[in-house]
Amino acid sequence: MTGLRPDSTGIYGLAPWFRTLKEFKNLTTIPQHLKQHGYTTYTGGKIYHGKLGRSPQDKEFDHLGPQSTGAIFPPKKLVNTPSTMRLVDWGEFPHKDEDRSDYKTASWAIKTLNQKPKGPFFLSVGFFLPHVPCFAPKKWFDLHPIHKTKLPLIKRGDRDDTPRFSWYLHWTLPEPRLQWLEKHNEWMNLTRSYLASTSFVDAQIGRVLKALDKNGYTKDTIVILWSDHGWHVGEKGITGKNSLWDDGTRVPLIFAGPGINKGICSQPVELLDIYPTLCHLTNTHPPTHLEGLTLLPQLKSATARRERPAITTHNQNNHGIRSQNWRYIRYADESEEFYDMKNDPNEWHNLAGNPKYQDLITQHRQWIPKTSRPLANGSKQRTLVYNPKTKKAVWEGLEILPSDPIPMDE
Repeated sequence: MTGLRPDSTGIYGLAPWFRTLKEFKNLTTIPQHLKQHGYTTYTGGKIYHGKLGRSPQDKEFDHLGPQSTGAIFPPKKLVNTPSTMRLVDWGEFPHKDEDRSDYKTASWAIKTLNQKPKGPFFLSVGFFLPHVPCFAPKKWFDLHPIHKTKLPLIKRGDRDDTPRFSWYLHWTLPEPRLQWLEKHNEWMNLTRSYLASTSFVDAQIGRVLKALDKNGYTKDTIVILWSDHGWHVGEKGITGKNSLWDDGTRVPLIFAGPGINKGICSQPVELLDIYPTLCHLTNTHPPTHLEGLTLLPQLKSATARRERPAITTHNQNNHGIRSQNWRYIRYADESEEFYDMKNDPNEWHNLAGNPKYQDLITQHRQWIPKTSRPLANGSKQRTLVYNPKTKKAVWEGLEILPSDPIPMDE
């Protein structure tokens, strides 16, 4: 939404809201840019995070739809996870689709389209699921029966060749480890819950697209579908999103509409590319601060070459570089991972120590951001700091010692 990397803002966790930092107080975001060029802007659901961007003084959008409230909770947790956090829960919850926040968000978007906005408009529709808690009505679970549902592929001892620092990115999180899921026979339940939640959201997207077509907007509307992050369901021994591997970082990104040709681009791209791409698709001049690349060449020809790999950052100085066939990861303590994504798509074999791949690693290393801003004032929630001089890591205010055992939920 800002067009900036976390390295440029210093915001690596869930706080602070970027408008509280004086240098970004007046930064032009995607909806503001389009508003400047005659678009009426609407938002509903989870577009920033929770209540962020929804106060009148933010001036992010012209019209505010329903706020994402996430889930309706059962009287007590369905799963007795190690964390007492109510969000960390999953399973069949016997309420109707209509009770869900995401259903209401889709209904608001449909109502907005039925009212036929005048002039060009930007409609941003943010769905919460499949974020935890992964609750969904029974009919969505029925699409994924136990006897047909496959558990995620894993390799025992998968973390034996990954640096200890890789654990620091998710040192103590409310999401349980695979070890806990297996011990308590919850792995299949979580897998089905995640799939059911995803199927539910697919249906809500379908409802919105049907309304778009019904109201005659399909031929002259650009539609972009994306997700904010991936999710581990046991891969690499964890659940959740805090990683630099494919399971934590790979997301869907789909463009459709005028000026966009059919095709599947096999080159990794970035969510930062959405902003400049929208500018070019709407014939508006991109702001100078944008750090992504326009995807216009790829939208015309899926085989068009992109200038650089995709770069993902997780807290200061932890980066993943994803090219078409390779993934390179470097952590803040300079430990590394390197994977052959063509022959090892599950990232089971870390090749960083193999001399055969040093030239390739050097090529990928050049894309590591040259500067990395320290954590902004007010940073909190899932923040990790590493001091290379003292070699101390601090996760959410907790100092991690080299001798500390890795938390495994036991």
